[in-house]
Parts: sequence; C-alpha cells; structure tokens
Amino acid sequence: MAPAIDGPRLEPRGGGPARRLVVFLHGYGADGNDLIDIGRMWQDVLPGTAFVAPHAPRPCGQAPVGREWFPLTFREPGERWRGVEAAGPGLDAFLDQELARHRLPGEALALVGFSQGTMMALHVGLRRAVPPAAIIGYSGIFVLPGDGGPEAAAAVAGAVRSRPPILLVHGADDDLIPVQALPMAASALASLDIPTEWHISYGIGHGIDEDGLRLGGAFLAGRFGRR
Repeated sequence: MAPAIDGPRLEPRGGGPARRLVVFLHGYGADGNDLIDIGRMWQDVLPGTAFVAPHAPRPCGQAPVGREWFPLTFREPGERWRGVEAAGPGLDAFLDQELARHRLPGEALALVGFSQGTMMALHVGLRRAVPPAAIIGYSGIFVLPGDGGPEAAAAVAGAVRSRPPILLVHGADDDLIPVQALPMAASALASLDIPTEWHISYGIGHGIDEDGLRLGGAFLAGRFGRR
C-alpha cells in the first residue's frame, strides 16, 4: 500500500464552502510547510479558494527532516522519469480525495509546484481525466523519458489526457536546475499543443521572488475566473 499523503491546509478566507482548490507540491528535501504560506499571500486574489500543501510520502534520503516525492542520486540516467512514474498514482489519488473532500469537480483544481514538485505537477496534471484549471511550475523540469528531446515528447503524447494552461517561472541564476530547463520545457509542451506562458526572474537563484508570486496569483485568478 502506498504511504498516505497529507499536509497543512487553508480553508477559504471568510468561511463558506470552497469553490476552488489549489494544491502546492514542494521540492526535494522540503515539506508542505515550505509552500503553504503562499496560499495566505494569494487569498485576496483567489477568494473562495482552499489550499493544501501535502508532504511528499517519502523521507528524503539526503535531508534528514525533509521529504521527497521520489529518490534522487543526481547521477543515474532516467531516475527522474522512473520517479515521476512511480510517485504519480499516489499523488493523483490524493488530488481526487481532496476534490471529493470539498465536493468540487476536477476543473476546480490548480497545481502549483516548486522544483521536484513541478516535475510532479506537470507529470500528473497532464494525465488527469479532467483538465485542471491551471498548472504553475516554479524552478522545475518537464520530465520526459530518455534524453528529453523532441522525440521523447512525442513518445508521451499518447499519455497526455489534459492540456491545461501552464505558467513556468525560473530564476536566471539557478545553480541547481539551470534556467535552460524553462525553454526546454516550453518547447516540449508546445510540441504537445499545451498552452504555456513563462517568466524568467533575473537575479534569482533556486527560489521564488515577489514577481514570480505576483504573476502566479494573477495567472490562477485569470484561469479560475474563466471557469
């Protein structure tokens, strides 16, 4: 049985039932507490929205108090692809459970990932039977099999069930996942006919700045507002 996934939550400000659900997916070695405060920042622009930031199901192999969606050695070819494939079903089931908890339809969901969480958000979000309202990926990678080139994107086309609007944000000075990951992801997503916007945060490393947070909140407000 897969480990249970849970984490901190924020109910809609002012009470009342949630009309939308935003799920934050943290990076390698962190946990859900790392991102849940973004929900507090976005409550004004996303009224009626519930937020949840689940802790990844595995203790992190390289951070004693952190969590991981899947293990990384940073040496083994293909480990990211194997990782998202293995971790995807458990996250997908959690999303269904959270939507049911709030009695919301699948289109009321948005995914927001950071780093390894972006890998999970893109992998799972594009395979949902009902397209999410949006996906935001901060400082991450669109994981594909093999070398990740155009042929790899074509190879996963049959698995793509949803084409939600996507925003990718990356720090220009990221020394953990180089900024070149952003245009590579945008190109691969475009080849799959998935609408993608992007922003590079200059002077920022592996993190999220105020501009990235502002753009993310506005992106979700615009996509939810069209539903």
